[in-house]
Amino acid sequence: MRKQFLFIFLALIVANTSQAQGKTTRIGYIDMEYILENVSDYKEAKSQLELKAQKWKQEVEAKKLNINTLKESLKAEKALLTKELIEERETEIKFQEQEMMDYQQKQFGADGNLMRQKAALAKPIQDQVFTAVQDIAEAKNYDFVFDKSSDLTMLFSNKRFDISDQVLRVLNRTEKREQLTKKQLKEQEAKENLENAIDENPAMADRQKALDEKKAAREKLIQDRKLEQEAKKKEYEDRRNAIAAEREAKKNGTVSGTAKTASETPAATEAAKTNATAKPAANATEGTTTAEPAMTKAEERQLLYEQRKKELEEKRKKILEEREAAKKAKEAGTQKTNTTNN
Repeated sequence: MRKQFLFIFLALIVANTSQAQGKTTRIGYIDMEYILENVSDYKEAKSQLELKAQKWKQEVEAKKLNINTLKESLKAEKALLTKELIEERETEIKFQEQEMMDYQQKQFGADGNLMRQKAALAKPIQDQVFTAVQDIAEAKNYDFVFDKSSDLTMLFSNKRFDISDQVLRVLNRTEKREQLTKKQLKEQEAKENLENAIDENPAMADRQKALDEKKAAREKLIQDRKLEQEAKKKEYEDRRNAIAAEREAKKNGTVSGTAKTASETPAATEAAKTNATAKPAANATEGTTTAEPAMTKAEERQLLYEQRKKELEEKRKKILEEREAAKKAKEAGTQKTNTTNN
């Protein structure tokens, strides 16, 4: 009931202010829970507090288990005990139950350690948030700024009036400014002005998102081309080294294992097998074991040329597919932007 009265009271204030001043009233809101969850210092301290709370829960469970053990023991031995011993054990059980309840209330009650430490943990950041909200409200002429996570019930809230991200940026800027040089400060201020302009204009935010997507696609294409050039360069170097090693081996009358491994391709291996099959009869007739090269230099160059041509064709096809995918993504983003503006 109190929330409803508060909401009606605020609505009347807004209406009266708008009529009295004859201007549009600017209203914004923040989500304090969202802000706190995105502040690194708060998250770390909250994790430590959760570990404490888990330890307290374990202690409560241990006390409950001990009480249950006492109850089961009394139930099993009750027929053998005197009235005085039974009353004594029951008194002990009640005492431990009360002690457990007091401990639970102390740690998890409305005014317990958990709630107090949570409040103490959030207060410094909340003070910073309130200061940031005041600065934003003065700079952008907000008449009212509400907290979505407070007692005020917001039946509907348009996302474009949410300034929580702006508050987070102010908090992060305060930490970063102490470590920036003058040049970096100027760049940071320019970036902040752009972010503020985007916050004020949703259409500009959509355009900026489309530009960021184009930039990411362009950078990816440049990176792919760079990797492709490096791969081509490495492949060329390997081929040149393999050919040089093979020539040196032929010149010395030996076959280099490195040259053979580097120069053999699936096509070259197949050609070597064909030559080896065609020559056994001739070698048997001559009765010699003269070593002959698997193929001539012209054949080798032709095989390398065919292999290179095939690889380039596959890479070209891949690049065309990536460009087509980027084009479709761009068209989809443009169509979505047009739909949103309409």
